[in-house]
Amino acid sequence: MRQWIKTALSYAEKELPESLPAEIIAKCGLPSRLEALKNIHFPTSWQSLQEAKKRFAFEELFLLQCGLLYYRHQHQEERTGICHIADGSLVRDVIKNLPFELTDAQKLAWKEIAADMEQLKPMHRILQGDVGSGKTVISALALAKAKESGCQGCLMAPTEILAVQHYNTLLDYLEPLGVRVGLLTGGMRVKARRNLLTELELGMIDVVVGTHALIQDDVRFNHLSLVITDEQHRFGVEQRAKLANKADNAPDVLVMTATPIPRTLALTVYGDLDISQMKGKPVGRKPVQTLCYTEEKRNAIYEGVVRQVQAGHQVYVVCPLIEQSEGVEANSAESVYEELSSGVLRNIPCALLHGRMKGAEKEAIMAAFSSGVTKVLITTTVIEVGVNVPNATLMIIENAERFGLAQLHQLRGRVGRGSVQSYCVLLAGNDAPDTLARLQVLRDSEDGFYLAEKDLELRGAGQLFGLRQHGLPDLRIADIIRDTDVIAKARSWLRSSFISSRIGSSCVIW
Repeated sequence: MRQWIKTALSYAEKELPESLPAEIIAKCGLPSRLEALKNIHFPTSWQSLQEAKKRFAFEELFLLQCGLLYYRHQHQEERTGICHIADGSLVRDVIKNLPFELTDAQKLAWKEIAADMEQLKPMHRILQGDVGSGKTVISALALAKAKESGCQGCLMAPTEILAVQHYNTLLDYLEPLGVRVGLLTGGMRVKARRNLLTELELGMIDVVVGTHALIQDDVRFNHLSLVITDEQHRFGVEQRAKLANKADNAPDVLVMTATPIPRTLALTVYGDLDISQMKGKPVGRKPVQTLCYTEEKRNAIYEGVVRQVQAGHQVYVVCPLIEQSEGVEANSAESVYEELSSGVLRNIPCALLHGRMKGAEKEAIMAAFSSGVTKVLITTTVIEVGVNVPNATLMIIENAERFGLAQLHQLRGRVGRGSVQSYCVLLAGNDAPDTLARLQVLRDSEDGFYLAEKDLELRGAGQLFGLRQHGLPDLRIADIIRDTDVIAKARSWLRSSFISSRIGSSCVIW
């Protein structure tokens, strides 16, 4: 084998092309590709081996960022963008009328978004906000800025429940200041829908909130300048593009997500987008108290559910499975619903919710819970994102050990959305030290980005974030966690005009 490699290296001396620009090799003090290849197989010293590894780690991450930037150039808008005006009286009044002070994280995110919107170049930005960090307020400011510039804005949410939540919030923030807000969903009556579409096309509506119904062919805008999508991973690329194409000019695009991805990994996954991150929660919200118990406390915990309901509150019970599965030792939503509704909660209005139900049925069940008719919702992770029921103060997660830390944090974010103290109870199916130690991490922290980092360490990037679904290759030498500084350095080089101009002309390999 050694002889074969030596023979291959002798051919490489004549045939192997360099894959990095000479300027970068010199500035970063990297060995040439051929020298690194020789030292990765036959190192002359320990230092030469480390230098070879450093070279190939940089090369992997650099070329990955090249691909992402090239993709961005290839799909760059040919239409000119819209230059929104600087923050005026409307944006200032929205901020002044808020019933709370913006957090420092919100102020920074808004500063970045406002700066983008004031440029002619179309904005392509993702807003990563930890659960409960107040992303909707930032979207309200952006929509107010569009209105103040004489344009329209839209916000697309993945479900009708979420769309209605956003609509009601935006009504509170914007309508008193003269901004006309509309709601477009698939379940609207024909006449109401026709009237709304007419007003939208005539410019009589400034902001429209909706579901996938927004991308239908008969939806036309008068002057669309801002497109916001919430939980963007729920929409296909074509769906988002179809909405953006309803504008005459290239609109500013803002995508929002509550999925906390560590910033360095986000640079890889979202290399074609600018990134704003928001940590922390608005003033006045109490931290959710997280408790961890094993099965022996199960009966006592569900007796506590009765007391919570009697006190006027609502409860989530989350299960890892829809139905019992042979060979999987975990409680299913169906079995827990049967057990509780016929047992300790038999006198309390309960409902079952899971992903296999039809859309209309799920919407009706969630509406009943949101309105307070249903007191206890036994469900799966279908409620993981976006649901806002401030009166829900307790969540019980069955077989918590079967979930990742980031997912548990997302679920926990469904409670603690009001001013009342809320609780999240993790019911572990076993008392293995590793299980309890991992759940202890969640109990001790409410920082979604820290928890995502810990999950990344424990489970690896591929399993945790499904990098293949983003079309990203496996890394052979580079490591997402270890080489965070290399990712930042590679991205910085690609931001230079020299590299960007080469990528723009389709020359990626030098």
